[in-house]
Amino acid sequence: MNSPEPSTKEAFQADLDLLMQGVVDIKPDGRKALEQLLLDAAKEKRQLRVKLGIDPTSSDLHIGHMVCIQKLRQFQEMGHLPVIIIGGYTAQVGDPSGRNETRPPLSPDDVQKHGRTYIEQVAKVLDITKAEVVNNADWFNSFSLTDIIKLASRVTVNQMISKDAFGKRIDAGQPLFTHEIFYPILQGYDSVEIKSDIELGGTDQLFNLMVGRDLQRTYDQKPQLCMTMPLLVGLDGVKKMSKSYGNYIGISEDPNEIYGKTMSIPDELILDYYILAARVGPEQIQAIKQKLANPGQFNPRDLKAALAERLVEIYHDTDSAKKAGEQFINQFKQNLIPEDLEDFVINAENKLADLMVLANLCETKGEAKRLIAGGGVKLDGEKLADPLQEILLEPGQQKVLQVGKRKFVRLVS
Repeated sequence: MNSPEPSTKEAFQADLDLLMQGVVDIKPDGRKALEQLLLDAAKEKRQLRVKLGIDPTSSDLHIGHMVCIQKLRQFQEMGHLPVIIIGGYTAQVGDPSGRNETRPPLSPDDVQKHGRTYIEQVAKVLDITKAEVVNNADWFNSFSLTDIIKLASRVTVNQMISKDAFGKRIDAGQPLFTHEIFYPILQGYDSVEIKSDIELGGTDQLFNLMVGRDLQRTYDQKPQLCMTMPLLVGLDGVKKMSKSYGNYIGISEDPNEIYGKTMSIPDELILDYYILAARVGPEQIQAIKQKLANPGQFNPRDLKAALAERLVEIYHDTDSAKKAGEQFINQFKQNLIPEDLEDFVINAENKLADLMVLANLCETKGEAKRLIAGGGVKLDGEKLADPLQEILLEPGQQKVLQVGKRKFVRLVS
């Protein structure tokens, strides 16, 4: 193999450094294997097919979902082909990865409904016109029972029960259903179908990715590299980002919401968010590390403000990012109520918890009660403590109902 010219070699190593940024592991052989694969592709003048499977289990994505998408973008900008598999079939089985109990499968209607918005949201990061998007229902829906049995014959039960989550459930005497064992096999076969060179996934997906590699070998394909990324920790600084934990930043949320949520992350997460979510390079990461190492000379809050602006810019636009920053300064440093409040008309008595749900300040009455108990609900600046308190306005009266630090609505009669 001919070595690249010095300038080209330097650029190649810079690209490789960027691709390795934030990566937990590459199986097998780590950075060395990725480097060789990239060199081989350059010599053969072909695009690498970089796979990411996404099961449409909900309608909205958060920035934790986008960690692998951001890595796909890096490959795309280097001239390689992202192959996104929408798990229209596997989502109906239910991914047991990292779970110690059965995950309920989704109905075909749920999968179809959730899948409609996925690509639109992914397009905020990827150039979809230069990506391949497929649905694994396209091939699995035509599988016969004979096809399934032939596929299953390529994987041993020993391989399946070696999966950590499966083994723990067996040891604990918890049920492990046969359809759950099929999930890694089906996801692995996706790699065969699209002839994947590299597959991306979270650290909780490594077993599934490796099954894909094993299956490719049995189909006489060159086995893919398996590249794992960290699970982004949520706003609480403890659990992985998840809508079910309420510690997420949704990529379709209002710019002010994205900005404000980002400003609430613990300082110890600043570097991780820059590495995994902000689309910045190794040199910028090094500069951020130096600033964080000298808190007496540089306020971490300024780094969070720049991070918040960057995230709004990625998922909205530059103008929205600047306005969100100004709004945050006005609202929190000057303690001002936003000017562009939405009006919510009330013509009858409403219990506080019910009113919060009706005004879209929270999703459920249970959430409303938790916010009230935590002292996060105010009416014209006065804290409210009783979720059953009746809220009624006199004719022509207006009051501002505030939930948390960022949600306001003007109540009008």
